[in-house]
Amino acid sequence: MNQINPLHIGAFLVALIAFLFFKLHGVKEELIQANSSYKTSEKLAVEVSSLKSVYAIKKKTQKAIDRVLTNGSLKEVDLDIKRNKQSIKINSKSIATKALNFLMGKILNSSYKITKLKIKSLSNEKASLEMEIQW
Repeated sequence: MNQINPLHIGAFLVALIAFLFFKLHGVKEELIQANSSYKTSEKLAVEVSSLKSVYAIKKKTQKAIDRVLTNGSLKEVDLDIKRNKQSIKINSKSIATKALNFLMGKILNSSYKITKLKIKSLSNEKASLEMEIQW
């Protein structure tokens, strides 16, 4: 009775191998989920970095807006421009639709943080404009 039965050892080894196999399978699933989470986080980090490079440079944004506003097509337009540390407010009681189309084309095709945009048609050739751009 003092000897160990080889069948017990074999059964123990089979049970141990089965247990380790199921544990390994669980660890593999965790690794796949961690890898997926890492790829998602990496993609988000790249996106945030690119957005930061576009929106974070305050001076660059200010110069680009100034270039648009000093364009020859907008010289004749009476724009009320108010600047402060966080934003620029552009208002016009009456702006020609051609000048408005030019301005909106330049502003909307660039990457600016527009917080307020209100355009109201006054007639076929005139409109009012109220816009705020933050940096």
